[in-house]
This record gives sequence, structure tokens and C-alpha cells, in this order.
Amino acid sequence: MMTGILYLCATPIGNLEDITLRCIRILGEADIIAAEDTRQTIKLLNHFKIRKPMISYHEHNKSEKGMEIVELLKSGKNIALVSDAGMPAISDPGEDIVRLCIDNDIDIIPIPGPTASLTALIVSGLSTRRFCFEGFLPTNKKERRERLQKLSIETRTIILYEAPHRLKNTLIDIMEKCGDRRISISREITKKFEETIRANISEIIKMYEDKTIKGEFVLIVEGADEKELVEIELKKWDNISIEEHIKIYLEQGLDKKHAVKKVAEDRKLPKKEVYKKGVFIERRTKMAFTKDMTVAQILRANPKTAEVFMRYGMHCLSCPGATGESVEQAAQVHGFDADQILEDLNKVNE
Repeated sequence: MMTGILYLCATPIGNLEDITLRCIRILGEADIIAAEDTRQTIKLLNHFKIRKPMISYHEHNKSEKGMEIVELLKSGKNIALVSDAGMPAISDPGEDIVRLCIDNDIDIIPIPGPTASLTALIVSGLSTRRFCFEGFLPTNKKERRERLQKLSIETRTIILYEAPHRLKNTLIDIMEKCGDRRISISREITKKFEETIRANISEIIKMYEDKTIKGEFVLIVEGADEKELVEIELKKWDNISIEEHIKIYLEQGLDKKHAVKKVAEDRKLPKKEVYKKGVFIERRTKMAFTKDMTVAQILRANPKTAEVFMRYGMHCLSCPGATGESVEQAAQVHGFDADQILEDLNKVNE
């Protein structure tokens, strides 16, 4: 027996005239229609005089119904999946049934049509060359603000969905995390009271202060300005020197070559200029002294350590025999703790 096909049918987002002829045909030919909300879908089917059995498939029953749909498809049934409105599998549980079908080698055929995100984008007046779709932001305030913080450096145009009761808070959070950018807000797209407002975020917030908000919203937010991001990135390093900047990467475990490369990228400077500072750091960096090093080696590395040796009674620093001793040996001869001497030597060296 041949398996059935899952059809992903895009339905109108408001105006019933936006449905495609192909979608009407597939809905009429399918054995079963899986609907996110059967009450909503029956209105659509009645309008086009389509009589087909329906099953409910939504966020709260997808685990149970998903496998049921897969079994029906395996039995040879063709199923048309529809969401409340627009393209199934975009910000709805349709994506889960698509994965299930892929895992079970079931054919999936998209029936393209209306989608609110792209419809709002093309009338926004903002860049359509590069954009990203974020769907609904988290409802939790902390999580929503964290997401917006990450989006604040997104240079592409951002598409968001929002419910009317959360719109004001979302706009305030966007303003705080992303700044006063241009934004286009579309509501009730293709419906009787369709409206698109284009302004800066601060102006939109004022506009909605005392306004009762109704309808479903698509927010199109201008992406971050790349030049501004570069300036912000450069300002991060204004308060530290190039040497300190290199040290940050060295302390993170990078070798000098890669640390210099990273600093050059951060500061938009030639690598040669940064490399000179790196060499300077290398020359200034002192080695850590150890107990098995000779007195002569330590004096050559840092003549100031002579003060420490003198403090511990090692006055014959010019005597070949004395300077040939290790720190540990010299400490034993003079009756001092080698670890304490070493600690004092390294303090001077720092």
C-alpha cells in the first residue's frame, strides 16, 4: 500500500479572496483536513462548499495527534494541514508534524499562499534585502528582554508577531534594548480594519499610550546600523591600552600571534602596529623564578633582586661560588626558608 501525502495548505490571513485555486482543489481532494482550530476552518470550508472530515491538531494535543496523523498517512490517506490563518508550520505546531513525517519517510508537499510576516514586510518601507523572522518573543519579561538584547546587534530587518495585550510592553522593551529605531506595525492585515503605521518606536509608544489595542500585530523593526555597531565596538576599548587589550586575550589562553590578530580586528588597526606592542609586552614580561635557579641567573634576569639577597645576609654576590648556588642551596647555607626567599624575589620581579 502506498503512503499518503501531507499537504501544507496556506489559507487566507483575513480576506477569503486570497486563497489560491490550488489550495481549494487540494482541500477538496484530501481525505482528511487536519486543522489547528476546527471552528475556524469550518467557516472557510463552508464558504467554498467543501465537505471533508476534520481532525484537530494544535499545540496542546500535538504529541498524541501527531502519531495518529502519521498512522493515517501510512494507511494511504492524503491529509491537508491548515493553521488558523496563513502558512502552516510557521510559528505553530505544524513544524512538529513535518518532522514526524520526515522521520517516517512520508511525502510532504507545500501549497504556498498568504503569510502575515512577508505581507507586512513588503509594505513596511524597511529593507527587504536581508531580514530575519523571530515570531513571538517570550512572554516572560526577563526572557523577552534577554532575547531583545541579542537582537540589538542584528543588522537585518527583524520580523516579530505580537498579541494586543502585550504590544505596549514589547515596544517599551524594544526601545530600551535596541534604541529608537524605525518600525512598521501592521494590524488586521487584509481585513476590513487593516492598518499599517510607520514611525520611530518612541512615536509609536506615545501613539498607543491611551489607545485601546485590538487585533493581531506584525512588527517590522529596522536592523542595527553597521557603522554604529563598529563605533560601539571600538569605544569598548577606549579605556584600556593596546598592551592591556593583548593581555586580556593572552590570559584567555591565546598565543601571542592570535591575541595580536584579535586585537587588530577589535580596534580596526594594522596587525603590524599591534604586533609592536605585543613585542614590547614580551620584553617587559619577567619569568617566574624557581628554587632550582642559581643566584647568578636571577641577578642577570633582574638586578633589583640583589636587594632581596642582601636582606637575607647574602652579601658576597660577586663571589663566583656563592652566585653559582641555587636559591634552595643558598637558603640552606644561610638558614632561611627557601620558599619565603622565592616569594620575595618574585614580588620584586613583578
